[in-house]
Amino acid sequence: MSSLLDKFVSQADFKSYSDFKNNFNIEIPKNFNFAYDVVDEYARIEPDKVAMVWCNEKTDRKFTFKELKEYSDRAANFFKQQGIKKGDRVMLTLKSRYEFWFCILALHKLGAITIPATHMLKTKDIVYRVEKAGIKMVVCIAEDGVPEFFDEANNQLEDTELLKVIVGEENREGWMNFRKEIENASKKFERPTGDSGTKNNEVMLVYFSSGTTGMPKMIMHDHTYPFGHIITSHWQNVMDGGLHYTVADTGWAKAMWGQIYGQWLLGSQVFVYDYDRFDAGNMLEKLTYHGVTTFCAPPTIYRFLIQEDLSGYDFSKLKYAVTAGEPLNPEVYNRFYELTGLKLMEGYGQTECVVCIANFPWMEPRPGSMGKPGPKYDILLMNNEGNVCDVGEEGEIVIRTVEAKPPGLFQGYYMEKKLTEKVWHDGYYHTGDTAWMDEDGYYWFVGRNDDMIKSSGYRIGPFEVESAVISHSSVLECAITGVPHSVRGQVVKATIVLTNNYKASDELAKEIQDHVKQVTAPYKYPRVIEFVEELPKTISGKIRRVEIREKDEG
Repeated sequence: MSSLLDKFVSQADFKSYSDFKNNFNIEIPKNFNFAYDVVDEYARIEPDKVAMVWCNEKTDRKFTFKELKEYSDRAANFFKQQGIKKGDRVMLTLKSRYEFWFCILALHKLGAITIPATHMLKTKDIVYRVEKAGIKMVVCIAEDGVPEFFDEANNQLEDTELLKVIVGEENREGWMNFRKEIENASKKFERPTGDSGTKNNEVMLVYFSSGTTGMPKMIMHDHTYPFGHIITSHWQNVMDGGLHYTVADTGWAKAMWGQIYGQWLLGSQVFVYDYDRFDAGNMLEKLTYHGVTTFCAPPTIYRFLIQEDLSGYDFSKLKYAVTAGEPLNPEVYNRFYELTGLKLMEGYGQTECVVCIANFPWMEPRPGSMGKPGPKYDILLMNNEGNVCDVGEEGEIVIRTVEAKPPGLFQGYYMEKKLTEKVWHDGYYHTGDTAWMDEDGYYWFVGRNDDMIKSSGYRIGPFEVESAVISHSSVLECAITGVPHSVRGQVVKATIVLTNNYKASDELAKEIQDHVKQVTAPYKYPRVIEFVEELPKTISGKIRRVEIREKDEG
């Protein structure tokens, strides 16, 4: 087994965090294209190397790099026949179907721009995205009413007639069948040269933000973006010949963190479980049966996993587990460690970048801490006056870009110059997230700037209160928000999902309030508690606190 990593980095193995931070360097070749220079190169030098292990509830499949080259070449020829060319925008709504990887690699080869999207979009969401991005083609699943929403959207579009491609249905009027079309397409596609070939600074991938606040923005990444995920994969501790599983469907940017770029550069196989409905027991069965070696999931998933009887599963091949997407509550960390012996290594990043703060493999994690800055990312905390914060002082996480744009940081928001300049100015990219740093250089998340609560002169971050609430045995999930108050300005509200063995009551609410007063500063306790069946979330599993606030303000 071998990886291609040595071709692109000056040093591949590190002995410590400081060694990694100070000596990690990427050597980016001219006109790099991930599909040709990684996937097709593997197909040339080691064609039978397994790239992906895919399964659903009925079927298991393995794909070698040779097969991925052939399928992506066929898909590229099909797209080209339909008029897709360099710079064209193609939306992929494919959940975790293996055809997603055929398509994204094909689009990289053509120099077209991939726009992944969730299958949960409705007609108005599709119309917004098609018009905003100028999308020319959509490739989507046949289930969950997705084609119907695209048909409705197409009828509402005034100046656009979408090319529509479906995966998984034999015949549908007005749609091309992807599986049939690529079987009829040539399995040889020549790499374009000259102006037709891709350049490093050209847009490769666009993600619409998950929309925790405001309308979704178009986040642009160029062809060097995959190199940033070498940092991500070091955090995940993926290994050459290992099997890495990141829980994410392809409509979420997290799929790019864990299901393609960095993992293949480091030589790891990726594991994909294409499920229709999340079930913690089924997920545990799949990842242990297939021998997953490294695992990444948002804290939401871990909260459900630790409710299962883990003694019935064989974790002998699972060597490492990480988490990102939402802050990790210490209660979840401690329980997972108790049950599996694995320390959850938290990381922090955004759709706009790769993992930039993390508990890297050479570090001892501190439960609840995001960790320390990754290599090539000059991270600072900045207060409202624009000054660098002291140790222990809360401030906004900013990324210094005066000397260079770190690998994996986005190009900006498409057609949103003012919005880009609002968050990226004077040599700093402003993340909009608040944290503080301890005396040993570990960063601790406080909350999104938009989520901060101001009550009776206090600034209260939701994460610390959420962690206090979740440490009560009755609580499965919790969202902390501020609700308007005539005297205090705002008061803290806890919206709570209970575990199965508890029922909502005034007595339980009082018990939770008293519990919070014991584990954090009493002024932070939730004066308002609402019990709900589920929390509003984005497709990526992030809690939409803005939706809770809007409902309360209404």
